[in-house]
Amino acid sequence: MNWTLEVVIVPVSDLDRAKKFYADQLGFTVDHDTVISDEARVIQLTPPGSGCSVVLGRGVVPDMPPGSLRGLQLVVPDLKRAHAELVERGVEVSEIQVVGQNPRPVPDPLDNVGFVFFADPDGNTWGVQQISSRP
Repeated sequence: MNWTLEVVIVPVSDLDRAKKFYADQLGFTVDHDTVISDEARVIQLTPPGSGCSVVLGRGVVPDMPPGSLRGLQLVVPDLKRAHAELVERGVEVSEIQVVGQNPRPVPDPLDNVGFVFFADPDGNTWGVQQISSRP
Protein backbone atom coordinates (compact mmCIF):
# COMPACT_ATOMS: atom_id res chain seq x y z
CA MET A 1 0.00 0.00 0.00
CA ASN A 2 1.30 3.48 -0.90
CA TRP A 3 0.97 6.25 1.66
CA THR A 4 1.32 9.61 -0.02
CA LEU A 5 1.60 12.97 1.66
CA GLU A 6 -0.53 15.31 -0.43
CA VAL A 7 -1.36 18.39 1.66
CA VAL A 8 0.42 20.43 4.33
CA ILE A 9 -1.48 23.20 6.11
CA VAL A 10 0.64 26.36 6.39
CA PRO A 11 -0.58 28.75 9.11
CA VAL A 12 -0.60 32.38 7.96
CA SER A 13 -2.11 35.63 9.18
CA ASP A 14 -2.97 37.24 5.83
CA LEU A 15 -4.26 34.92 3.10
CA ASP A 16 -3.81 37.36 0.21
CA ARG A 17 -0.25 38.26 1.22
CA ALA A 18 0.65 34.58 1.65
CA LYS A 19 -0.97 33.64 -1.67
CA LYS A 20 1.05 36.34 -3.42
CA PHE A 21 4.29 35.10 -1.78
CA TYR A 22 3.75 31.44 -2.60
CA ALA A 23 2.42 32.04 -6.13
CA ASP A 24 4.41 35.04 -7.31
CA GLN A 25 7.67 34.73 -5.41
CA LEU A 26 8.01 30.95 -5.07
CA GLY A 27 6.27 30.09 -8.33
CA PHE A 28 3.74 27.66 -6.82
CA THR A 29 0.66 26.96 -8.97
CA VAL A 30 -2.64 28.19 -7.52
CA ASP A 31 -4.83 25.09 -7.72
CA HIS A 32 -7.84 26.84 -6.25
CA ASP A 33 -8.88 29.77 -4.11
CA THR A 34 -12.29 28.97 -2.68
CA VAL A 35 -14.33 31.42 -0.66
CA ILE A 36 -16.90 29.43 1.29
CA SER A 37 -18.26 32.30 3.37
CA ASP A 38 -17.07 35.55 4.96
CA GLU A 39 -15.36 33.44 7.64
CA ALA A 40 -14.12 30.52 5.53
CA ARG A 41 -11.65 30.41 2.65
CA VAL A 42 -9.20 27.80 1.35
CA ILE A 43 -6.28 28.37 -1.02
CA GLN A 44 -4.35 25.38 -2.36
CA LEU A 45 -0.99 25.85 -4.09
CA THR A 46 1.41 23.26 -5.47
CA PRO A 47 5.15 23.59 -6.06
CA PRO A 48 6.09 22.80 -9.68
CA GLY A 49 6.58 19.04 -10.06
CA SER A 50 5.34 18.22 -6.55
CA GLY A 51 2.74 15.65 -5.55
CA CYS A 52 2.16 17.56 -2.31
CA SER A 53 0.36 20.88 -2.03
CA VAL A 54 0.21 23.54 0.64
CA VAL A 55 -3.10 24.84 1.91
CA LEU A 56 -3.68 28.29 3.35
CA GLY A 57 -7.01 29.01 4.91
CA ARG A 58 -9.29 30.23 7.61
CA GLY A 59 -12.43 28.81 9.09
CA VAL A 60 -11.98 25.33 7.62
CA VAL A 61 -8.38 24.40 8.47
CA PRO A 62 -6.84 23.59 11.85
CA ASP A 63 -6.20 26.68 13.96
CA MET A 64 -2.44 27.08 14.34
CA PRO A 65 -0.45 30.19 15.23
CA PRO A 66 0.73 31.95 12.06
CA GLY A 67 4.42 31.33 11.43
CA SER A 68 4.58 28.27 13.69
CA LEU A 69 5.48 25.73 11.00
CA ARG A 70 9.18 24.89 10.89
CA GLY A 71 11.37 22.88 8.56
CA LEU A 72 9.25 22.34 5.48
CA GLN A 73 11.55 21.10 2.77
CA LEU A 74 11.60 21.32 -0.99
CA VAL A 75 13.98 19.27 -3.16
CA VAL A 76 15.46 20.52 -6.43
CA PRO A 77 17.92 19.03 -8.92
CA ASP A 78 19.96 22.25 -9.23
CA LEU A 79 20.39 24.29 -6.05
CA LYS A 80 22.41 27.07 -7.69
CA ARG A 81 19.63 27.65 -10.21
CA ALA A 82 16.94 27.46 -7.51
CA HIS A 83 18.84 29.96 -5.36
CA ALA A 84 19.19 32.34 -8.31
CA GLU A 85 15.45 32.09 -9.06
CA LEU A 86 14.52 32.83 -5.45
CA VAL A 87 16.81 35.86 -5.34
CA GLU A 88 15.44 37.08 -8.70
CA ARG A 89 11.88 36.79 -7.33
CA GLY A 90 12.77 38.84 -4.25
CA VAL A 91 12.82 36.05 -1.67
CA GLU A 92 15.17 36.65 1.25
CA VAL A 93 17.11 33.39 1.03
CA SER A 94 20.31 32.21 2.70
CA GLU A 95 23.47 31.57 0.77
CA ILE A 96 24.07 27.97 -0.29
CA GLN A 97 25.23 25.91 2.66
CA VAL A 98 26.75 22.44 2.83
CA VAL A 99 25.30 20.49 5.73
CA GLY A 100 27.11 17.26 6.55
CA GLN A 101 28.94 14.92 4.21
CA ASN A 102 27.78 12.61 1.48
CA PRO A 103 27.74 8.97 2.57
CA ARG A 104 28.80 7.89 -0.94
CA PRO A 105 30.24 9.46 -4.09
CA VAL A 106 27.74 11.61 -6.01
CA PRO A 107 27.91 13.33 -9.41
CA ASP A 108 27.55 16.82 -7.91
CA PRO A 109 29.16 17.78 -4.57
CA LEU A 110 25.97 19.61 -3.53
CA ASP A 111 23.80 16.49 -3.89
CA ASN A 112 22.15 15.55 -0.59
CA VAL A 113 24.14 18.10 1.42
CA GLY A 114 23.48 21.43 -0.35
CA PHE A 115 20.76 23.61 1.20
CA VAL A 116 19.32 27.12 1.22
CA PHE A 117 16.79 28.42 3.72
CA PHE A 118 14.04 31.05 3.73
CA ALA A 119 10.88 32.05 5.59
CA ASP A 120 7.48 33.15 4.35
CA PRO A 121 6.09 36.56 5.44
CA ASP A 122 4.70 35.02 8.66
CA GLY A 123 7.93 33.24 9.60
CA ASN A 124 7.12 29.67 8.53
CA THR A 125 10.51 28.25 7.61
CA TRP A 126 11.55 26.29 4.55
CA GLY A 127 14.66 24.51 3.40
CA VAL A 128 15.60 23.68 -0.17
CA GLN A 129 17.86 20.65 -0.68
CA GLN A 130 19.63 19.54 -3.83
CA ILE A 131 19.14 15.97 -4.92
CA SER A 132 19.95 15.53 -8.61
CA SER A 133 20.28 11.76 -8.57
CA ARG A 134 18.99 9.04 -6.31
CA PRO A 135 20.52 5.59 -5.83
